[in-house]
Amino acid sequence: MAIRQNVMKAAMKSGRTVASFNVNRWRSVDAAEIAKFAGFEWMFLDLEHSTLSEDLAGQMSITALATGVTPIARVGMDQFYQAARLLDAGAQGIVFPHVDTVEQATLAAAATKYPPMGTRSLTSPLAQAEFQRSGDPQSLAQLNAETLTIVMIETRTAVANAAAIAAVPGVDALMIGTSDLTADFGIPGSQGHADIAAAYATVGAACKASGKFFGMGGVYSKELIEKFLKHGVQFLLGGADVSFVMDGAKARREMIAAAGKA
Repeated sequence: MAIRQNVMKAAMKSGRTVASFNVNRWRSVDAAEIAKFAGFEWMFLDLEHSTLSEDLAGQMSITALATGVTPIARVGMDQFYQAARLLDAGAQGIVFPHVDTVEQATLAAAATKYPPMGTRSLTSPLAQAEFQRSGDPQSLAQLNAETLTIVMIETRTAVANAAAIAAVPGVDALMIGTSDLTADFGIPGSQGHADIAAAYATVGAACKASGKFFGMGGVYSKELIEKFLKHGVQFLLGGADVSFVMDGAKARREMIAAAGKA
């Protein structure tokens, strides 16, 4: 038996910046292979802002594992039971939105890590363990090491608590939810504002001090991506399925219209 490697985590440890293929409206497991062939390192299964089911997210996760794309699922706020179900179904990490305090971060880590690090309930067989029994101490330690626990920083309070949140054992990464952060700052949509840049600097420093990964969500302009990468961002949301379809469809229609005028 071998515990499957978390490709996303390994890439970040080697110094690479990784981007996700976000699944919101797609309802087919071939999304994982499309993500792979498009060059994305991980798949972001968004159960917070979609009607994607746990069952389908699990099927997509298993397909992603087979293709070498890391499946990471976002749950609803404080949905610890859902996190466990998705991990049992094949996900290699969980994103918890709206984490403002050390207490919330501690609960997130406990829900996603096996004892003695956390309180995740044991079950097997798991896709991440090649469907073999994996309840021994060595296997549990390996599964913990390959499971990413990511908490989202989306408010002033969370930014202020970033250093303490980053220091929580079992939390592997902090990811700024930029859109919600601008709303909490009273400047919705103003991602280029100085207050947002200062927040990135604060959270980036907290991650560096505690040796945690730093992530970015909700930023899709080249200018801002370049700006925030300089604060140490190592992983980011690369774009959503429906956005890719819309961008491609509009570009094709514009090309046809231009060809008709030639």
